[in-house]
Amino acid sequence: MTTSRVTAVTLSVIATAAVGVVPPTKAAAAPFVRCPAVQPPVSPPALPSPPPVDPAQGAVGGSALATPGLAVPAGAPTAPAVTATSWLVADLNSGEVLGGCGPHVHRTPASVQKLLLAAALMPRLDPAQMVEVARADLRDLDPASSLMGVTVGGRYSVESLWLGLLLRSGNDAANVLARVGGGAAGRQGGVQAMNDEARRLRAYQTHAATPSGLDGPGQYTSAYDLALIARAAFAREDFRRYVATTVAQIPAQPGTPGLAITHDTTLLGRYPGTLGGKTGFTDLARQTYVGVAERGGRRLAVTLLGAETAPLGSLGEAAALLNWGFALAPGASVGELVAPEEKKYDRRVVPVKGERPEPARPASPWALPVALGLGAALLLAVLLLTPRWRRGARRR
Repeated sequence: MTTSRVTAVTLSVIATAAVGVVPPTKAAAAPFVRCPAVQPPVSPPALPSPPPVDPAQGAVGGSALATPGLAVPAGAPTAPAVTATSWLVADLNSGEVLGGCGPHVHRTPASVQKLLLAAALMPRLDPAQMVEVARADLRDLDPASSLMGVTVGGRYSVESLWLGLLLRSGNDAANVLARVGGGAAGRQGGVQAMNDEARRLRAYQTHAATPSGLDGPGQYTSAYDLALIARAAFAREDFRRYVATTVAQIPAQPGTPGLAITHDTTLLGRYPGTLGGKTGFTDLARQTYVGVAERGGRRLAVTLLGAETAPLGSLGEAAALLNWGFALAPGASVGELVAPEEKKYDRRVVPVKGERPEPARPASPWALPVALGLGAALLLAVLLLTPRWRRGARRR
């Protein structure tokens, strides 16, 4: 998807800005405070009103986050003025929410929703399995949208599809992965797996209608939910490796040409300590971004929704918010990222059509003797502990 390209000079200035450090403190629920905002040079188009926030969902993570306005620790430096209509900065190590603007306000996600696809389906899919692209995978995709470049009938490894998804924001790769991960239910099964994963992560304001993040009916998320999803995705070593890749060569297969793909615009190589990120844009969502950077042992995530291309664009705004977050002393927070639910959804590896699932391992030859021995020992213990068989035991 189209994203703003912020100059390295601008990002370098933002990344090295000096900001004071404030002592740790916890914020309590406060009256509405307007978020610092800057007006873009061109007014954005009028957008439909998002659905209202359920009060119970708005309080997830702490009462201070239940606001459509600004939530920051007491005494914190002034948060940067941005065009994003909602944002959040959180420490992925401690789970503390450092601050946010309308953290639970519903917004459309655009391509940052691909992180939810990864969180839901990476545990299910074998990266080495080969997948054949079906014609339905490419149906209804605008050729001008972000594509990995797969071809109908082409065969690609699941790992190659993940690289195409995260480096090039491939909507075609998203459809293929969702179809394969959805099993017998196909692409819609993959979307259902995304929504199941959102519930497991307690990202209650997130509803996926498409696997790619292209606009769909009733599709929303929030800056807070995106931080929960980012924490789950970045906890995986394979995801971190994919999202930190800058150039990948997809090998050719018989009848399938190879592909050379480079990373879509993120803060990689532009903001110190960046581990990876994902941009997004649609006319409805505007610019969106999720990114993670590490500095001094702290790993901060920034999520923002509804940004405009100027004056800084989503990348410049993300860098400014990360600077603000790193300037806060550890312990300064307004809430927390809640832990996932204990309920487990089906996260088994799904064999790709045409591939045989891994055969079950044969039972150990010692399994039956061991079981019989344990059973005999248990029976003897019961008999010995029963008064009738215990020597010298008094009868009652």
